[in-house]
Amino acid sequence: MAHALKSWLTDSGSLTYRLKRQYPDFFVFPLRLKNAKALLDETALLGLKASQYVCNREVLLMGGHQPLVFAHSILPKKSLRGAWIKLGKLDNKPLGAALFANPKVVRAPLRFKKLSPHQALYQKATKHLTNKPAYLWARRSVFSLNHANILVTEVFLPQILLP
Repeated sequence: MAHALKSWLTDSGSLTYRLKRQYPDFFVFPLRLKNAKALLDETALLGLKASQYVCNREVLLMGGHQPLVFAHSILPKKSLRGAWIKLGKLDNKPLGAALFANPKVVRAPLRFKKLSPHQALYQKATKHLTNKPAYLWARRSVFSLNHANILVTEVFLPQILLP
């Protein structure tokens, strides 16, 4: 794992909270919210069928007038009920704030991955970047509440390491 990114990747707290502390101008820039099929590795983590549609939310976490993190969330339709009914309508509100606000939410251990240019998440994350890096680091975890699961993948963009 990249040494410079280690503290960002391994921090088990709220990424939203950390970004807000470091960047007073932090905001969420919505890119996509639509029903779609999850990626194959995502269906395995959530126990979904490959043909099953989910709510796919993609946003850029912005600070210092630049994109810092590309966030890609998969919300199975059954997870958008009960306590999490409003998660499909967050618009420019951070998902992390909603997840960490409820003490009953359980987070699975973080998983890490180095993304290469041929991978779909790399391509989505760099779509709005002028200079595309050779690779990116991402982390993901499943959040659970009352047997409803949400998969959150955070792709760290090069600008997060700039002062």
